[in-house]
Amino acid sequence: MKVTIVGAGAIGGLAGAFMTKAGYDVLLVDRWQEHVDALNRDGLFIDGIRGEMRIPVRAATPETLTGPLEAVLIATKSQHTGDAVREILPLFGPQTFIVSYQNGFNEPLIAEILHGAGLGGMERVIGSIPNYGGALVDPGHIEFVHEGPIQLGEMNGASTPRLEELARMLEALTVVQRSNNIWGQIWAKEVYSAQVVFSALADAPIRETLGVERYARVAGAVVREALEIADANGITVEAFDFFDPANYRPQTPADTRRLLDNINHAIWLLKKDQKPETHQFRKKGSGIWWDIVYRNRPSEVRASNGKLIHFGRAAGADVRLSEKLCSMIYEIEDGTRPLGFQNFDELEAYVQSIGKALP
Repeated sequence: MKVTIVGAGAIGGLAGAFMTKAGYDVLLVDRWQEHVDALNRDGLFIDGIRGEMRIPVRAATPETLTGPLEAVLIATKSQHTGDAVREILPLFGPQTFIVSYQNGFNEPLIAEILHGAGLGGMERVIGSIPNYGGALVDPGHIEFVHEGPIQLGEMNGASTPRLEELARMLEALTVVQRSNNIWGQIWAKEVYSAQVVFSALADAPIRETLGVERYARVAGAVVREALEIADANGITVEAFDFFDPANYRPQTPADTRRLLDNINHAIWLLKKDQKPETHQFRKKGSGIWWDIVYRNRPSEVRASNGKLIHFGRAAGADVRLSEKLCSMIYEIEDGTRPLGFQNFDELEAYVQSIGKALP
């Protein structure tokens, strides 16, 4: 199977490099010419949790692609999904399929674009959740920040030859978990990521945000509302390595303690493979934090968690807390709100005012 990865940042770049190293036919595609040039000239330099390595890869800019394509992994930021898909439509062949290899609720948009172009619909789409983490530091340089599995599944839950072949290829990087409810897993990641968005309200390591009990209580309330939005949409939210939705529905103080322990465990999982004595990690927060603080660009909150609010409104769910959190992030991105712990204080007060504090 020939794999084209559109978006050669941390998630796409790591997958492409390790699959290439395993001998598979992979092409990395990115708009950043300097990055593409560095990849072709020097290979991909990776540091972080697995040590330092340099892996030769093939890379190209979108306008140089030729078809027909086979497996296409869209690994761009969520807000760029539509443009990335439209750009490759002329290169579709009869067997071409697309994997949303990114955060966000992108699969319906991809299917809609394909349908509008007369190229089918959801049958051409595979969903995924890449739960490892990294950061694109410089052209040709990615920091591998934490380990994690990949969830992969056909949108109708079927087991297909293309799914199995792609899963075997991606296992060159990490464990691949086949899912018969990938849409429920995608919802789970977006529900969980509400607390990740919360952690980006201050320029601080995650242990100083979600790792503080007072702040974790506010984050837990945000995730609980996100779960209620999923409930209103009839979604069965699946558990995954970092997240058990059952812990985010506390009814008693003892339940809240279990929730806080779950958050601390998730932080431990994200950090357990890091060895600060051998590598000083540049990325100390979430991808949202990385975009805002390091890359100085808008995050994908509007295109991921912003859609959660849209789903909630459509189903008549209470979205007040999600709206407040996202609006605070948007203000930070627009330069009208400073990063800082005062944002946690403000959101904590809002949680209390609308009666959504945890027991």
